[in-house]
Amino acid sequence: MNKKLHCIAAALALAAGAAQAQQAGSWIARVGVTNIKPQVDSGNLSAPSLPGTQADIEDATQLSAGIVYMVTDHWAVDLPLALPFKHDIVGAGAIAGVGKIGEVKALPFTLFAQYRFGAPNAKLRPYVGAGPTYAKFFRERGTGTLSGLTGGSPTTLSVESKLGMTVQAGAVLALGERWFVNAMIAKTFLKTRTNLSTGQTLDIKLNPVTLHVGLGYRF
Repeated sequence: MNKKLHCIAAALALAAGAAQAQQAGSWIARVGVTNIKPQVDSGNLSAPSLPGTQADIEDATQLSAGIVYMVTDHWAVDLPLALPFKHDIVGAGAIAGVGKIGEVKALPFTLFAQYRFGAPNAKLRPYVGAGPTYAKFFRERGTGTLSGLTGGSPTTLSVESKLGMTVQAGAVLALGERWFVNAMIAKTFLKTRTNLSTGQTLDIKLNPVTLHVGLGYRF
């Protein structure tokens, strides 16, 4: 009889621990990999240039992390973290096929307000979120191809850092009381301007789609 009572008590203790998996007051950290793929809608490079001169931005993958604080059993604040992403800039439109014309590093800062569905101890918890994103662009570099397209003299470029809005959807799969797998897709609505040392400008909508997979731990 005593043995049975001990087993029941142990089971209740485990259940109580599981119930705290994602409840109010929990801190959760994760590490993983993130891919950012811009969905580019490019304007035309301002004169003097070949009509229809545009640009495309290639995707980039980087190690990433994040911190989540459960404000309530359902509402959370999510702060993604990552190393800088290096994106290649390639010719498009009238100059499609010329290859790489530059590169830029990007570091997006986003703070999500997030709603998690299901009970705190559910094995699978889908979620949705939204929040502002500040995209910091730096270490821009033009290539010899860009210089050739703009007249032959060495051409530098700068990309304006901008504020946008991001929405996300994802799910958390519990592997135990503390460990879990997180998968997320997000869309950022963002446009910016690239300025060349020649005085020319290029307006571009980036609107990137972000994919993230990570392993997390609840403290």
